[in-house]
Amino acid sequence: MLHFFLSVVDLKRYRKATSYCRSVQLLGYTVGSVLGQLLLSFQLMSYDNILVLTLVLTSIALPVACLLPMPRQSMFFHRNKTVTEGIKTNGDGTVDSTEHSRRAKVSLEEPGEEMVEKEAGERVDEKDKDLEVGARSCSQVLLQLWRDFLQCYSSRQLLYWSVWWAMATCGYNQTANYVQVLWEHVQPSQNGSIYNGGVEAVSNLLGAATAYGIGFTEVRWDQWGELALGGFSGLGAAALFLMTFIRNIWVCYAGYIVFKCLYMLLITIAMYQIAADLTMERYALVFGANNFGALALQTIITSVVVDSRGLGLGIIPQFTIYASYFSLIAVLFSLRGLFTIWRSDKEPTAAVRNDPPDCDEHKF
Repeated sequence: MLHFFLSVVDLKRYRKATSYCRSVQLLGYTVGSVLGQLLLSFQLMSYDNILVLTLVLTSIALPVACLLPMPRQSMFFHRNKTVTEGIKTNGDGTVDSTEHSRRAKVSLEEPGEEMVEKEAGERVDEKDKDLEVGARSCSQVLLQLWRDFLQCYSSRQLLYWSVWWAMATCGYNQTANYVQVLWEHVQPSQNGSIYNGGVEAVSNLLGAATAYGIGFTEVRWDQWGELALGGFSGLGAAALFLMTFIRNIWVCYAGYIVFKCLYMLLITIAMYQIAADLTMERYALVFGANNFGALALQTIITSVVVDSRGLGLGIIPQFTIYASYFSLIAVLFSLRGLFTIWRSDKEPTAAVRNDPPDCDEHKF
């Protein structure tokens, strides 16, 4: 959704557009969390029935998504020709009147039958060209994607932000997947009331407010962003350590809310910074690659730390590892951020931002 939204807004509004998209997504999560908490608190549904309700809503969403209008062309398949050949234009984009008049004069002098035959031949040629373009093999498309992938990630700035995206998203997903197991360990549900749904709702709501507010913050993220990634990741690691070693459910709730808000703040900034360095054709490629990297890393961590065929650790050792993981991210990006600031101070006239070579000028 984000890469489609950004493709229709001006570059100056990317930050706000990114914050709006993230806020709307979190508001949807908030509604779901509130609904789940109410259903449990008033004993309207059991956990099994809530799972069935979730399955039904997801099943309804699937055909609705399939009924949405599909694109008639894409960047790689069935592309239409957008530039009219044979008509010269001036530098300001207007049609060359002399050339246009000459062609019009010639066309008027041609006999009617020849004109019809010429138009028919041109239509056949156009169809042949469209078929030729539409017949591009999958290997050619994959090769083009690979070249675009290498070209985009040749930007160091984009590469660093993407590495943080993949690592932090992996840690966030792992924490969100197992945090309720930690809450159950700290305070078993049979010993008192649980407010897991309410905590999720509050964290989503505050996360939406944080993501929305970042759209109105004027900061040179190209200079200070990497230091912010390191500093706020360190705060997230501290929140995870508190959740792990202070066996109090309210501390766990508060730590999770802080951790989630910090992640939503940083991922919104990262998405904006990455999108600002790309042409709109590459949003889906880069965003998809970053999320794939996060899921691949998450699979490795789950297999090693959680799975019984790996270490099979308990929930406390697991969260100790997750907190240490974010501490490592904080150290790496804090050092990188300090180096970036030192370099910008040492060379004030040099551009700190390292844009991908010819990324904006590339034509598909």
